[in-house]
Amino acid sequence: MEIQSSGGMDRVIVEKRWIKKKYWKYFIGSALLLTVILFFIFRDWTSTVRVEKERITIAPVFRGVFNDYITNDGTAAPISTVFLDAYEGGKVEEILLEEGSMLKKGDVIIRLSNNDINLNILNSEAQLAEKSNFLREVRIRMEQEKHSLEREVLNARFDLIAKKRTYEQNKELYKDQLISKDEYLRSEEAYQLADKTQELVLLRQKQDSSFRSLQIEQISDNLKNMQTNLNLVKQQQDYLNVKSPVDGQLGSLMVEIGQSITRGFRIGQINILTSYKIEADVDEHYIDRIRTGLTAYIERTRDTLTLEIKKVYPEVRNGRFKIDLVFTGNLPENIRIGQSYFIKLKLGQTVEATQIPQGGFYQTTGGQWIFVVDKSGQFAVKRNIKIGRKNPQYYEVLDGLVPGEEVIISDYSIFGTNDKVEFK
Repeated sequence: MEIQSSGGMDRVIVEKRWIKKKYWKYFIGSALLLTVILFFIFRDWTSTVRVEKERITIAPVFRGVFNDYITNDGTAAPISTVFLDAYEGGKVEEILLEEGSMLKKGDVIIRLSNNDINLNILNSEAQLAEKSNFLREVRIRMEQEKHSLEREVLNARFDLIAKKRTYEQNKELYKDQLISKDEYLRSEEAYQLADKTQELVLLRQKQDSSFRSLQIEQISDNLKNMQTNLNLVKQQQDYLNVKSPVDGQLGSLMVEIGQSITRGFRIGQINILTSYKIEADVDEHYIDRIRTGLTAYIERTRDTLTLEIKKVYPEVRNGRFKIDLVFTGNLPENIRIGQSYFIKLKLGQTVEATQIPQGGFYQTTGGQWIFVVDKSGQFAVKRNIKIGRKNPQYYEVLDGLVPGEEVIISDYSIFGTNDKVEFK
């Protein structure tokens, strides 16, 4: 406030203010509050980590031909294997062929000895000889009985003829009353008795013949059974010579001289070398995509060999399952059992797709998200993506990325749980 004089009179002049002094504190408080609100609204709250750009790997997203295949190590194996088991137990007396020997069907590999089998053969031969002698004696006796019965039949036949003749003569004499009735009746009775006797002798001859045939047949069958038993025992003896059942190469041989083995003991194996196959263990991640008939390749400097999956084993062990592949064309030169090969197994058709190179990021994210580099190149932020198939070099990206963008593909363990990566 000021006092001015004008013509001897004093006049009070009032100073005008835009905001009254008592309202300043409200104005300043409101301004501070607005500043805080704007700070919280526009501040970047994304959790951030700063790393040196040299410590990470950045790769471009691109679109191109995606080859759907996997690579795998495989081992050469014989096309099939025959296991060699002991048909009979015994003691190993001699090993005639060593591992790696080429075999022909019927070649003796080892010789066994078994005293029990030798004793059984002696007993069977003795029983067979005894039974043969018994059968011979029975046949001789039956022949004698047969001849005796034939003489008896012959006597009964001629006795009947004589009694019949006497009866007929006495019948005529009795009509002429030349003999007595008693004499006539006696001749008639004698004739009837001779007739019945012949019937009984013939019946006995028939029954005796049937019984004799049956008895000889039974003894002969018994003799045949004993001969069969002897042959089986001798076959057991022959089994003591362990022979190769097929042509091939003797693989492992798991016996030593002097070793006692039991029936069914696994002696070794024979490899059939008419062809070869490749055995491979595949990660269980591909178990739903691997099937018989898929094509595989062995790429070499001079040529490419083609294979086909022949068998897929259902069992999974330690996260892997086994497959067998066979060659559909030429075999590798100088192929050896156990030799390793690098296989490229084709899983599907070649297609155009958006892709990113493989990297350590997948172990952390599982392919569900990735850090995408900003256009400024100063930082990268997390983005959800969807990954489809993969081959040994690239992942197929189904959603979330476009060609031309750049992503961090190296290991994410250094980023922690942050959603933003700034580059130093």
